[in-house]
Amino acid sequence: MTLLEVRNLEVTYPGGVAAVRGVDLSLTAGQKVGVAGESGSGKSTLALALLRLLPAGTRVSGEILLNGEDVLTMRWGRVRAVRWAGASIVFQGAMHSLNPVHRVGDQIAEPVLLHQGATAAQARRRAGELLEQAGLPAARAGAYPHELSGGQRQRVMIAMALACDPQLIIADEPTTALDVMIQAQILNLIQGLVTDQDVGLIMISHDLAVLADSCDRLVVMYAGRVIEEGPARQVYENALHPYAKALSASFPHIGDPSSRFAPRGLPGDPPDPSALPSGCAFHPRCAEALEACATEDQALREAGRGRRAACVHVPVGVIGAAAGDAGAPEPAPGVTELAAGAGTAVATGPAVELAQPAGAAGSAEPGELGKPGRPGGSAGSPEPAERTAPATRTEPPGRPGPAPENTPGSAAPPHDTRSPS
Repeated sequence: MTLLEVRNLEVTYPGGVAAVRGVDLSLTAGQKVGVAGESGSGKSTLALALLRLLPAGTRVSGEILLNGEDVLTMRWGRVRAVRWAGASIVFQGAMHSLNPVHRVGDQIAEPVLLHQGATAAQARRRAGELLEQAGLPAARAGAYPHELSGGQRQRVMIAMALACDPQLIIADEPTTALDVMIQAQILNLIQGLVTDQDVGLIMISHDLAVLADSCDRLVVMYAGRVIEEGPARQVYENALHPYAKALSASFPHIGDPSSRFAPRGLPGDPPDPSALPSGCAFHPRCAEALEACATEDQALREAGRGRRAACVHVPVGVIGAAAGDAGAPEPAPGVTELAAGAGTAVATGPAVELAQPAGAAGSAEPGELGKPGRPGGSAGSPEPAERTAPATRTEPPGRPGPAPENTPGSAAPPHDTRSPS
């Protein structure tokens, strides 16, 4: 059963900064989906939009279906009921998310009091149980945030996220600023809790290697859009989009001396969301860009069983076998397929010529692109463009959420240390 389905989500901050542009995402119960990308790619904005935690005045359109109910059309009372009980979020930077003048046990007990109608004694007992579940002694409930280490504070945040037995956990960079050993402990803790309680997990991180090791599927974002998605290990080891390849190559591979002694980076900086380049937003930094990339954006297209990529080098309609994709159908003769282990396309027949700019005679129109599949969704479901678009929602004044991170042109509201409830 599909737990979460995001359809054509668009988020525009006050001032016209388009932070998320047409994102589709689906998640089933018990599934772990990783979201990767550079700072400013829209990852945290996507996470905040799922629970309507964006600043006042932000325009949000599309659909966010949690158990079939659209979060964007909910009344505020219903949104408050869904937060913590239906879906919860582990914010990055636990020291900035916890209230410094309240004991951590009281902060964990607060959502239990509000959402489960427990007595004060029951809430305190539940807080102690959650701390132990997160790997801390129940006695630490009486500590203030500054009395805990970074790893302990992150465990407190995980305990808060589990307080009301949610069906979905959103972990926004849960291991930021932690040392490697503590990172491993936190990641193992999250994975174990997700498996034991059969909840869905969306984990956001810069580290593609961590996501590939801990998640089932991987979504790579750039300039507010999804540019590649698929099984996590396949995307990490055999990325199809040049940007995803660069992310993967930026981490040394154990046992590969060439990657260890010759680390590769990506020249240039992510584009300003308020002044995106024409065509494919990645083309100014792409070593494989064609002439068409500067003028025509590339939609996500099928690139193997359960895989999609938004790149001109991924031929339209080709569903070839990716690395480790056993049983995938072979491409038909005369079409173009990706060379194994290479970042370029090799023509196996005269039917397709990749050098031909998109939109020229004989090339496929955008509407003819292979329709993306939806993991956990029903077969043959209509695409977002075919559905009736819901009205754009603007977050009302007086209910500001956390400020957008690394998004130029947006004003950061005063910090609120209170946990959303």
